[in-house]
Amino acid sequence: MVRRISAWDAMKARILIAGLLAAGWALPAAGSPWAEVGDNQLRSDIELLVATGTVDDVTTHWPLPWNSMVEALRQDDLTLTPGSIQSAARRVTGQAVALNQAGMSGMVVLDATNQPATVYGFDGMGRGEGAAQLSLGYSSQDYSARISLGLFSPSLGSRGNKVMADGTYVATKVGGALVYAGYLDHWWGPGWISALSLSNNARPMPQVGIERMNTEASSWPVLRWLGPWQFEFLVGMLDGPSRTPNTFYNGLRLTFHPVQGLEIGLARTEEFCGQGHPCSPLRDYFSFRNDASKINDTNDQGVFDIKYSRVIGGVPAQVYVQLMNDDSSPITRSGTTHLFGATAFLPAPSNPVRVTLEYTDSVATLDALSFGTVLHGFSYNNYSYVDGMRYRGRSLGFSLDSDSRLLSLQGSWTDAGGRFYELSLHHAVISNPKIGIDNPIFYNAVTTAPVIANIGEARVTLPLPGMMKLDVAARLQDDQPRPSKGFAASLEAALRIAF
Repeated sequence: MVRRISAWDAMKARILIAGLLAAGWALPAAGSPWAEVGDNQLRSDIELLVATGTVDDVTTHWPLPWNSMVEALRQDDLTLTPGSIQSAARRVTGQAVALNQAGMSGMVVLDATNQPATVYGFDGMGRGEGAAQLSLGYSSQDYSARISLGLFSPSLGSRGNKVMADGTYVATKVGGALVYAGYLDHWWGPGWISALSLSNNARPMPQVGIERMNTEASSWPVLRWLGPWQFEFLVGMLDGPSRTPNTFYNGLRLTFHPVQGLEIGLARTEEFCGQGHPCSPLRDYFSFRNDASKINDTNDQGVFDIKYSRVIGGVPAQVYVQLMNDDSSPITRSGTTHLFGATAFLPAPSNPVRVTLEYTDSVATLDALSFGTVLHGFSYNNYSYVDGMRYRGRSLGFSLDSDSRLLSLQGSWTDAGGRFYELSLHHAVISNPKIGIDNPIFYNAVTTAPVIANIGEARVTLPLPGMMKLDVAARLQDDQPRPSKGFAASLEAALRIAF
């Protein structure tokens, strides 16, 4: 439920600003050490560099630290590589320098649409019909801080606006790691349209975490075989409207690159504590058994994903898969959700055209490698934590939530002037009439009744003078999530002004 801005909301906003200003000025606060979730143009450039073997690094674990990527590009001699590779490398290093330089920085973001996107991918724009946000940051070598404060409106013209601090964080370097606190988006997995366990579909929760700031290979002989690797652990609170108040969340991910072109990710996410639940986090974290004789006190998900990149017939290409288990067994009686995809970078003037075909299926199968027996409503729902793996009404992973299937074709291209074009086609089968038959608390958060929709989106990103960027997206769909119904057309625009 969306609340009006109350005196208590205003007071919390003032406390947040004061506290983060204090953190930012009391320390030589650090700038943005990451490439953050949301920029498909940047990600396309990075994946092209990986697919061609120009860099050998972890790229399925976002936010993605700049250090390793920039260092690898500095060490490589790119003079003999094709011009498109050199252009991508220049764009990546240019953005890294611009976003990670010391000193003050700021940004204003305005976003408006008549209807938010049904399918919310890596480059998702607004989660509601309107948002306005101001961000201020200060950077130095070892510390970083950013204050982001704005208003979020589920529907334009409504009086139910919400104060949001999305993107706010404080981070400090501790040895070779970054320790952070704030509201950060994450994207764990190789998919472009979907990530099964943790994505940017829901607004970021308040969280604290730690991750490596440099993904280079370990010098320890026992870990050297991992190649470049990344590790992150975070703990968050699922605040806001909930049927299970005071629920906490944690996520752990290990991503490694053992041989050229191969990247493997392992992750575990968990809901724990909360009203009406036992609260022994350390004991329960290492309790993996979950059957009729020993039911977990927590709600857990386990994830395995793999991506392989290589040049085939002169065309850089990638294939990838992600599996998410909602039960404790990795193979049998696992309650598994699936994602499969392939990407190719096709030759074109100026820069290659990225073409991605991706299929996501959240109709959980009883066994990981079998599609014969399914468990309707199993993904993202839970018998004990009745809100499921959701935050403020949206899934923490797949944007179409439980018991849904999505087939997507996406193409993108950057022209010589730096303008970015993207076309996406989606066939979405959202929800299933069998949800809730075995358990009435199981549901789909996107629609109140099953619906099949075909969706097309055309999008352009335009660099403008004065450190401004404009994103414009137009969408058509032949049906809508219930209770709405029928054909819909929408237009969305987002303006970013950096200073």
